[in-house]
Amino acid sequence: MHLETCDEPITSIQATVQLETSHIGKGCDRDTYSEKSIHRLCGATANTAELLPPPSSATNWTVGLSTDNGHDSDQVFEFNGTQAVKVPDGVVTTDLKDPFVISVWMRHGPGGREKETILCNSDKTDMNRHHYSLYIHNCKVGFLFRQEPTEEKTYKPAEFHWKLNQACDKEWHHYVLTVDFPAVTLYVDGVSYDPTTMTEDYPLHPTHLETQLVVGACWQEEPGAHISGLTLFFLSLSLSQGGEQHMAQFFHGNLAGLMVRSGKLENKKVIDCLYTCKEGLEFPPAEGVGKGMKITLSPSQSSLTLEGDDIDRFDQAMQHISYLNSRQFPTPGIRRLKITTTVKCFNEETCISVPDVDGYVMVLQPEEPKISLSGIDHFARAASEFESTEGVSLFPELHIISTITREVEAEGEGDEDPTVQESLVSEEIMHNLDTCEVTVVGEELNPDQESLQLDLTHLQQKGLEMTSSNQGIVITGVDTMANYEEVLHLIRYRNWNTATLFDRKFKLVCSELNGRYSSNEFKVEVNVIHTASPAEAPNHIAFQPQFVHNAHHSFEDLSGHNLINPHPTSVVPSAATIVIVVCVSFLVFMIILGVFRIRAAHQRTMRDQESGKENEMDWDDSALTITVNPMETYEDQHSSEEEEEDEDSEESEDGEDDDITSAESESSEEEEGEQEEDQQNVNRQQQLEWDDSTLTY
Repeated sequence: MHLETCDEPITSIQATVQLETSHIGKGCDRDTYSEKSIHRLCGATANTAELLPPPSSATNWTVGLSTDNGHDSDQVFEFNGTQAVKVPDGVVTTDLKDPFVISVWMRHGPGGREKETILCNSDKTDMNRHHYSLYIHNCKVGFLFRQEPTEEKTYKPAEFHWKLNQACDKEWHHYVLTVDFPAVTLYVDGVSYDPTTMTEDYPLHPTHLETQLVVGACWQEEPGAHISGLTLFFLSLSLSQGGEQHMAQFFHGNLAGLMVRSGKLENKKVIDCLYTCKEGLEFPPAEGVGKGMKITLSPSQSSLTLEGDDIDRFDQAMQHISYLNSRQFPTPGIRRLKITTTVKCFNEETCISVPDVDGYVMVLQPEEPKISLSGIDHFARAASEFESTEGVSLFPELHIISTITREVEAEGEGDEDPTVQESLVSEEIMHNLDTCEVTVVGEELNPDQESLQLDLTHLQQKGLEMTSSNQGIVITGVDTMANYEEVLHLIRYRNWNTATLFDRKFKLVCSELNGRYSSNEFKVEVNVIHTASPAEAPNHIAFQPQFVHNAHHSFEDLSGHNLINPHPTSVVPSAATIVIVVCVSFLVFMIILGVFRIRAAHQRTMRDQESGKENEMDWDDSALTITVNPMETYEDQHSSEEEEEDEDSEESEDGEDDDITSAESESSEEEEGEQEEDQQNVNRQQQLEWDDSTLTY
């Protein structure tokens, strides 16, 4: 940066650098944690109720509202003049008799003549009384606060108005309303404003009616009618009891971070912390730089002014102006700069006209962190553990890590023609989480027999909060990943009626920066191991083998199932084990016997084939006449029997030498017996064969 004056004698130089960030988030780059978390980070403790939380299973009343695109900034809700949400009972527990604070981010343009309600608490039925409300009317910020019934029937301050240009300039502004009755103060962008007008009214008369808190409109009986002051006191006595209630006085604009919390904000630093941007201009101190010059930096750090009379020092100071963004993951995009310069001479107001300079700073997309949840995702426990008062831990070995992937350029060794090579390097980084949500997969939790448990004392020590529903629990608050990991280890599932329960599935998701970066969905399945009672075990053990699960010690299944028996006991052989051993032994015996039978049948088939071949070679003796001597046949029969006995003795001796098995011996004996019977039949047939060649039929 250099200023050229064409050697004109000058007396002073003034330059203003303006940083334009109105298009980023809520006016500039701020932390996108939930407003409740920012209150905690800024030191605003005590009870805080978030009326416009991001939609979730536990905070679902903002689901129907339109939101901004993406998660680079805090969750922004759009109200188009026809939308409003009812805040559930019990969300705001602040006793309005004590000091309290209402804070909100708002962007609103010029509106009509009708009131536009930001927040309203009115009678739920019967009457039409507004207990307190924050609204916009004709570019004025109004706050109605009716005193609760008291014995003293006197006028008290009830309605306050502030005439502000910020209420209609279509820009984001931060409003903090502190109420310490009767004192009411409004802070806009960290600057305090006193009410321009104030009206008084009687306290409300006593009733037992419930109230309805609404964001974006007011719950009342007559559309568009706003009755306040003394008129409301008298008319409320004559309203009909059956009137139809509906929304009225709708808001048109954008809202974010609407909070109601108890306690005073006496410390101005807390309010500044809630509003201060994380980006801005900076003039870093340096030796000799800016000496003899006047340097002015605006509270929002969006504007910086330099004044001096030395051109060289002025140029040097301009070159040291910096843009600073302290966010770990800044919002990417263009930040425009505009430099306006005025040069004065000795005898003239302005002797040189310096044109304005436009420029910009480009904030690149940061490396997005990858939040990873890992651990045991499938295990089983005994039904008795589920039914115990402690329950079963869902995430006993959960690990949370976050990594980013960077592109690293490395130059080659050659000096004349270096080559550039890009490589991806993954490294672990540390940052905070602000939400972890545990939801049940499948049917919702039945509060009559099951629940998710977490020690609230431990949560309070960490400064975290928890909301629960039939769909699960949500833990909120800005804290380290290590602390979140420690808290999640303590979540337990209890079911005191496990007779029909066999498994339950849960899902865990953690996020950072109000949902801008989310982790993977870590799913856990828990199986229930049902054990048989001692009286039922002998009768049903054979038909229900899943009941046999006792073990001497805890073990881990290789498939990822972690089956743990917390009560080790000695185990004796069961009836099922004995039956299995006997069945296996019988099966082996039948296989061996079948093999031997198949072998014997195969040998018999081979012999039958050989005898068939011999029959094919027999002579055709149909024309022969054979005369048989009976005595010769008798001698041949006896001699053949003696030869067969000799062969039997020789085969027996050979069997002993070859060490054949007893089963084979029995088979061969059966075969030899069959051969002897066949031979005897042949001999009988030969003895009884007649010579019928000379017979005449």
